[in-house]
Amino acid sequence: MKKPVAEFIGTFILVFGGCGSAVFAAGFPNVGIGLLGVSLAFGLTVLGCAYALGPVSGCHLNPAVSVGLVVGGRFPAKELPGYVIAQVLGAILAAGALLLILNGQPGGYDAAASGLAANGFGEHSPGGFSMMSGLLSEFILTFIFLTVILGATSKNASAGQAGIAIGLTLTLVHLVGIPITNLSVNPARSTGPALFVGGWALAQLWLFWLAPLLGAAAAGLVSKFLHDD
Repeated sequence: MKKPVAEFIGTFILVFGGCGSAVFAAGFPNVGIGLLGVSLAFGLTVLGCAYALGPVSGCHLNPAVSVGLVVGGRFPAKELPGYVIAQVLGAILAAGALLLILNGQPGGYDAAASGLAANGFGEHSPGGFSMMSGLLSEFILTFIFLTVILGATSKNASAGQAGIAIGLTLTLVHLVGIPITNLSVNPARSTGPALFVGGWALAQLWLFWLAPLLGAAAAGLVSKFLHDD
C-alpha cells in the first residue's frame, strides 16, 4: 500500500499547491503572483515531491505519467489502476480542501462562477481558445512533459538530477498552456476541481483525459526508440 498512499499524498500536494496558488495568490491585490508564479508553483510541487516521494512510488502524481511509463516499458501495467485511483482521489481531496478554505472568506466562494482553477476551452479558456486549440496544446505539452520525464529517468541519465529537469519542464509547459486551457497535462488535476465546479467543467473534462493520455502514450512510444531501457 505504500506506493498508492505516496501517489495519493503527492497528488494532493500538487493540486493543493498548484491550484491553490491560482485561486489564492494569482490575482491578489498588489502582490499577485500571476502566470509565472502559478507556473512555478506547479513545477516546485513536483520538484519537491520527486525527492520526497520518488523513492517510494516513482512520484507519478498524474495518470498520464503512469500511462506514458507503461507504454514506454518502464512501469508494470498491473499497477496502473491502483496508481490512477490514488491520484484521482488525492486530487479530489485537495480540491475539496481548497473549496473549504475559500468559503472562509467574506461572501464565501462560488466554485461554479469562479472556476476553482478548473480547465476549460472556448468561453472557459482564459484566452478564449477553441476546443481544437485546447486538444492540440494539451497533446503537445503532455508529449513534451513525458519526453523529458522518460529521458531524465532513463538508465543512462543522471538520476539525481531528474527531479530538477521534470519540475522545470512542468513550469515551462504551464507558462505556455495556462492562457489556452489553464493547463492540465494531468487528468487527475483536472478531475478534482471539475467535480466541485460541475456543469461546464464536467462537460469539458473528457478533453483533459483524452489529450494528455494520447500525448503521454506517444511519448512512451518514442522513448522506446530513443532509449535502451
